[in-house]
Amino acid sequence: MAADLVIRLRNIRKSYGTGNARTEVLQGVSLDVARGEIVAMVGQSGSGKSTLLNIIGGLDTADEGTVEVLDHDYASASERELAALRNGDVGFIFQSFNLLDHLTCLGNVVLPAAFAPGQPTGVEERGRAVLDRVGLAEFVDRRPGELSGGQKQRVAIARAMFHEPSLLLCDEPTGNLDTETGRQVIEFFSELNENDGVTLLIVTHEERVSTAATRVVRIEDGVIIEGSALIDDEADEADEADEADEADEADEADEAVEADERPKKKASAK
Repeated sequence: MAADLVIRLRNIRKSYGTGNARTEVLQGVSLDVARGEIVAMVGQSGSGKSTLLNIIGGLDTADEGTVEVLDHDYASASERELAALRNGDVGFIFQSFNLLDHLTCLGNVVLPAAFAPGQPTGVEERGRAVLDRVGLAEFVDRRPGELSGGQKQRVAIARAMFHEPSLLLCDEPTGNLDTETGRQVIEFFSELNENDGVTLLIVTHEERVSTAATRVVRIEDGVIIEGSALIDDEADEADEADEADEADEADEADEAVEADERPKKKASAK
């Protein structure tokens, strides 16, 4: 995996069901995301974008292909390693917020600490700090039922940022928000990227999200049909060329050995 890539996917395939009910959701998708990018993956409902995001986040598995995220090869990573990755270096933001109604805003934000190894210190202070950063310092004791959609999404963002991840995976983050609130969320993503160096992969069906992206790819029926999906393709081609050269050199060496052996065999036959 190239040093500047945080996501490297090659030939990802995924299907659900069996027999006549089998549906191929992803059909050989390859994608690179470099450190510090904001990549928007745009596609209609059913295009396969959320399935791909779940595979990248380790929430689902591919039937075929290579998945490498933050130098972790999912084919050889243990479930413990993937769980640690999901709770540390990778943050998730969902369209439906996924907040627990019985917890306060602060309780939802610090929830990742409950799954961290050992006994993290300064949990409440860190939770208050990220709530303050998203403009909800006065809402620490409120419960999700007392919040607007935009406020809920900001709590979800604060929770995703609790462990200071280097990669944020966002699934339709503005889908349940009005235009103005959605614009504010997009602006906040840009600030996270610019000020904290956070890499973002945002899947969406909304064109407005692409305004904050450094790169936009379009997916349809499980295939990327538009946009530059690969960054590392030149390196891949170079590797393939090197492998081909090595194979040619090996063949030439074998031929040279065989040519050298022929006179010896003739001499021994006489």
